[in-house]
Amino acid sequence: MLWFVVVTWLCNLNCRYCGNEPNPYGEPTWISYDLKELKSFISRDSEPIIAFYGGEPLLAHKTIIWILDNIPAEHYVLQTNGILLRRLPPEYLRRIDTILVSIDGVREVTDYYRGEGVYDAVVSNVRYLRRIGYSGDIVARMTVSGSSDIYRDVMHLVNLGIFDHIHWQLDVFFDAPPHRYDDFSSWLRQYVKGVDLLLDFWFNELSRGRVVGLVPFQGILKILLLGNYVKPPCGSGQTAFMISTSGKIFACPISPSEDFLVGHIARSEPRELPGKIAIGPPCTGCEFFTSCGGRCLYANKTMLWGENLFYEVCRATKHLIRRIEGLIPKIRRLVSDGLVSWDDILYPPYNNTTEIIP
Repeated sequence: MLWFVVVTWLCNLNCRYCGNEPNPYGEPTWISYDLKELKSFISRDSEPIIAFYGGEPLLAHKTIIWILDNIPAEHYVLQTNGILLRRLPPEYLRRIDTILVSIDGVREVTDYYRGEGVYDAVVSNVRYLRRIGYSGDIVARMTVSGSSDIYRDVMHLVNLGIFDHIHWQLDVFFDAPPHRYDDFSSWLRQYVKGVDLLLDFWFNELSRGRVVGLVPFQGILKILLLGNYVKPPCGSGQTAFMISTSGKIFACPISPSEDFLVGHIARSEPRELPGKIAIGPPCTGCEFFTSCGGRCLYANKTMLWGENLFYEVCRATKHLIRRIEGLIPKIRRLVSDGLVSWDDILYPPYNNTTEIIP
C-alpha cells in the first residue's frame, strides 16, 4: 500500500490556492509520535510505498533521512515544492524513486500562484538533481487554476526537457466558492480545448516513436487497457492512506478531518483499513465508473461546489476518457509496428501519488 507520511504540516510557501494552514484540523505541526511506532506499523505491510508529504516535507529533512535509513519500502516518493531539495544529501536524494516537484507552467503563472522567484528556484534545483546523477522519475506536478492555459503551460514544461513526466490537477472542489475563476464554466471549456490539443500533440509524437510523459493520458490509457481495479485511481481509502503527524490514519491525504479518519498507527493493522471509506453515489452509478473510478474521494464525499459544478468537471473527464478510448486501436498498431512499447507508454508502474484523473 501507499503511505503518505506527513513529516510536517508547515510550509515555506503561501500559494494562492492553498493558504498555508500549518495546523489543519488541530493536527500537530511536527510528528508527535515515536518514529519506532511508524516503523512497526509499516513493517506489517508486505509491499509498502512511502511518500514523504506535507506541508513541505523537506522542512523535516532529518526525519526523512531517519525513515530512509530505518524503514524499508518497495519505493520511496517525495512530493515537494522544490525550493529545499538541496537539504537532502545527494546520496539520499538518489534513493528516492520518484520526486514530484510543484511547478505550474510558465514563469509568470508559477510565480503568480506560488510566489516571486519560485519558478527559477524550482528549475535550478531540478537541473541540480540531474547533475548529481539522480536517475529516478522526476515529475512536474502542476496545479491548474484560473490563470492557467493548459496547452501553453504543459508544452512549456515539455520543452524544458528536464522532467520525465508531467501531471496536472485541476484546482477544483478543495474550497468554496470557486473564487479563483472569473467564469469557471467558460474557463473549463477552454481547458477542454487545450487538453484536446495536448492529446493531439501526444499522439502525433507517439506516431514518430517518441513517448512524451503526460501522466493523465498514459494513466487513463493504462486503466482502459488493463482495468481499473482501484477506485478512485489514486487509491485513497483502498490502497493509499495518509499518516498524519499525530499518528492518525486518514483515507485521503488532503483531508485530516474526522470524516476521513480510519485508524491510528498504534492501534490499527494495515489490512483492516481498505474500504472503510469508499467512493459512493453519484459516481458508483455512472457508466464511466470503471474507467474514471470516481476521480476523487474528497470531491465525491464533500461536493463543496455543489452538484452542478461537480457534473461540469465530470463532463470534462468523460470527454478525455472517450478521446483516449478512441485512440486505442491506433496505439495498438504503433506498438505492433514496433514504433513504441507498452512498457514506455503505460504509466505509472506503481502508485507514485500521481492521481491520474486531473
